[in-house]
Amino acid sequence: MGLGAIDLNLLVALEALLEEKNVTHAGVRLSTSQSAMSGSLARLRRHFNDELLVRVGREYELTPLAERLLPVVQASLHKAEEALSLTRHFDPQRSRQRFSVVMSDYVMSVFVEPLLRVIAEEAPGVRIDFHPIVEGQLENETHLRCHDLMIVPLGYQLPGVSEAVMHDRFVCLVDPNNPRLVDGRLGLRDLAEMPHVACAIGKLTPADRQLETLGITPRVQVSTPGFSVMPFLLSGTDMVALVPERLARRYEGFARCTTVPTPFPDVPLVEAMYWHHNRHSDPAHRWLRETVRKVGASLDVPLGSDAPEEIAAVDASHGEHAFPELSAAS
Repeated sequence: MGLGAIDLNLLVALEALLEEKNVTHAGVRLSTSQSAMSGSLARLRRHFNDELLVRVGREYELTPLAERLLPVVQASLHKAEEALSLTRHFDPQRSRQRFSVVMSDYVMSVFVEPLLRVIAEEAPGVRIDFHPIVEGQLENETHLRCHDLMIVPLGYQLPGVSEAVMHDRFVCLVDPNNPRLVDGRLGLRDLAEMPHVACAIGKLTPADRQLETLGITPRVQVSTPGFSVMPFLLSGTDMVALVPERLARRYEGFARCTTVPTPFPDVPLVEAMYWHHNRHSDPAHRWLRETVRKVGASLDVPLGSDAPEEIAAVDASHGEHAFPELSAAS
């Protein structure tokens, strides 16, 4: 059957259905109704003479044919997108493009303000929708397809292309009147005995892993879903929190808290932008990545000491590495 005998838009629906394994979710992803998506699935089933999705319990699974189809459809749509982007031009000054970016509350607190200043100057008509990280979002490729960028720590190893954009390190945050402060410092015994405010993000932070290596199990008194509220929670208490230094410095003027160095060697935190390979060659997306790079570079200056050697090592191994054959096009 020739290409003219089938609506090629069905390939987009097929990819969404096979990746989501759910008619409703595929409809949301493509901004179409569930009934329209069910209609597309029915047409695809007739075309391939195969169920494609079969119910197993409360979930759907791919048929053997659908399993074979998925990588072929993904590769075909990627090539089509790449071909269309070759003649596309992006003018930031005139664009009304809308981007979707996922990041933690910490990155929102320290990165968004300088990013928006650059965008206001270079692309005043561009809109950015910022979204928080939600549970389960960092474990698969589906969410990466739904957003232009996700800015998260490198340790999550999201599928797709990644590039380090901002470095930080962890510090201790306490109330300035905390009796354990001696000459503006805390010791390892203090961290072992003090009550902690912890960030419950489903994964140990680099600072948490350092404490674990030192044999210290924090006595967590309060947990939060992000870093931003921590300074306000520990103000006026005897608690301590291990937070990224850029965030701690930003909040010192708003909450009664003070930043002190950790009683162990600097623990680096490297934030990276991740994107799906099907956006790699898009001119608008290239402009967005370059803008994020520029903002990250403007922030990436040492915070009181030279950047740790570990950061340089991480940087060297995490450029646009997941799809090296695409790097020349960035």
